[in-house]
Amino acid sequence: MDEFYAITLVATALVLLAAFSSLIAFRFGAPLLLLFLVIGLLTGTDGLGIEFSNNSLAYVLGSIALAIILFDSGFGTSLQSFKLSAVPSLTLSTVGVLLTATLFGLVAQLLLGFSFMEGMLLGSIVASTDAAAVFFLLRIGGINIRDKVRSTLEVESGTNDPMAIFLTMALVQLLSTGKGYSGFDLELVRLFIEQMGMGLALGLIGGAIIVFVLKRISVERGLAPIFMLALALLVFSYTGAVGGSGFLAVYVAGIYAGSQKIPSRASITRFQDGLTWLAQIVMFLVLGLLASPSQFPAILLPAVLLGLFLVFVARPLAVWICLLPFDYTQRETGFIAWVGLRGAVSILLAILPILGNLEDGQLYFNTAFIVVMISLVLQGWTIKPVARKLGLIIPKRLGAVDKLELDLPGAANHELLAYRVVADSPVLRGERIPRWAAPSLVIRDGKSMRYQYAGRLRENDQVYLFIAPGYSKLLDRLFASKAPVAEDDSEFFGTFAISPTTRVEDLDQAYGPLLINAAERQKTVAELIAQRLGGSGEYADRVRLGTIVLIVRDLDESGHIASVGVSLEPVAPATNLPIFLNIRELAHALRDYLRKKRAERAIAAQGENNN
Repeated sequence: MDEFYAITLVATALVLLAAFSSLIAFRFGAPLLLLFLVIGLLTGTDGLGIEFSNNSLAYVLGSIALAIILFDSGFGTSLQSFKLSAVPSLTLSTVGVLLTATLFGLVAQLLLGFSFMEGMLLGSIVASTDAAAVFFLLRIGGINIRDKVRSTLEVESGTNDPMAIFLTMALVQLLSTGKGYSGFDLELVRLFIEQMGMGLALGLIGGAIIVFVLKRISVERGLAPIFMLALALLVFSYTGAVGGSGFLAVYVAGIYAGSQKIPSRASITRFQDGLTWLAQIVMFLVLGLLASPSQFPAILLPAVLLGLFLVFVARPLAVWICLLPFDYTQRETGFIAWVGLRGAVSILLAILPILGNLEDGQLYFNTAFIVVMISLVLQGWTIKPVARKLGLIIPKRLGAVDKLELDLPGAANHELLAYRVVADSPVLRGERIPRWAAPSLVIRDGKSMRYQYAGRLRENDQVYLFIAPGYSKLLDRLFASKAPVAEDDSEFFGTFAISPTTRVEDLDQAYGPLLINAAERQKTVAELIAQRLGGSGEYADRVRLGTIVLIVRDLDESGHIASVGVSLEPVAPATNLPIFLNIRELAHALRDYLRKKRAERAIAAQGENNN
């Protein structure tokens, strides 16, 4: 019993330490998930001496944590974003994973003395991007990039784990049974289609069941998140038990449930945010505890070289090949390649060779761990500077806004919002609250009063309003401060603005020939943008029409496009080699470097002769 309390005390202390360390990470811009891993390493066998070597338990805990993270990732992905980037993202999560694994495997074969099958196994382990790392950086890290690029990264990171898991499990089984190349037959292809097909189908069914239960069964507000979590894990475990991909199923179920209107959504979202944080902390801490840094020096050099090859060659090349058929610019392709962060998923998969009793099981784990550390350090620390350098960060539409969504019982036809009045907000400058919003309560200096008796609103007032569903974004403008205007905002939104009702045929006559068909010529600019983007345009969305680029500058109160920018300097699709693999640029850089060195030597020699 004393041992139980000791284990509980240590586990709780580690979680608290990781939670408090997040304050340091936010302050100094450190990759938070890397910090969790480091805490696990420092408290493990080679650090403070906490002994943890239960690979089976680590894999089970990591799988459950990953399922929770994937469900929350899907729940937070809008259906519009998924439609916008589904095809390129799924190409990256299948073909891209396979290409990355193959390229990485060939170099691993050379550096580690592996066979091709063993190299492919290591490549499959590190081939997928980590959903926890990507979603954290894009959603919580304050990186506001173009919707098309963000959607591609989020959907890819949520859907490529099943492919990597399938390849890793298949290769571990082939190597452990000694089948080798003879195992690569139609049976493996059939198994892949079966797992992914069942994962997709059962994910949709599971998502529909989750929505049905939450809508039709009256449950206490505090129980709604528990029902959601239990049903999500039921979808994950049942799909895996019947031979499907549980990770794909739970992600798809999250997307379906998140796209529907369900009761107690605000409390569910808050619960899942906290639970996802806990899942990430537990997963990274456990995997950090499992590692033994004293074993790293033996394979440090080849592992570092493999990590650099993955970051600068394998991932960029695979992304470039996969996105060639799609309308991505060179900068967008380069950024997608750079955000290929490896994380807990790769370390989790690296446990499988050990559980499969492969001869070099620990070697796979140690190499994958070092590769993940390199990825988190190089890429995790530079995502925002790279996005800014490539011009992909969207200028803010609004300044600071402090809003809280409150739950109403049942399926209410109104939403209850609470805003804190911030400095420089329009409501302080005399703008009136719209008729469709019913302010009911104001809290000022700790005292509550009815809105009618509060008088003119003041800074830091807390205002509670009832509004019709779907209108909250309109109130954000009223209670937000002014958005800071950067020097490059005008450049981002084009050379000049046009009306969204402008006819496309008029643009074609002025700036054509544009890449449009006969039906599109008869549309307005707003209609064309909405059609090209799958139904609706969002702030800062872009549509290329050959010689020009149309940019959504603003939306009106009903969510329709209100202003469109025109850029006369469109960026061509990424038909050249990836940014990190442009041989011509590398050759020119090498030539200039050699010329510089030759000139320096000549000057030095001339100086010696003069002396």
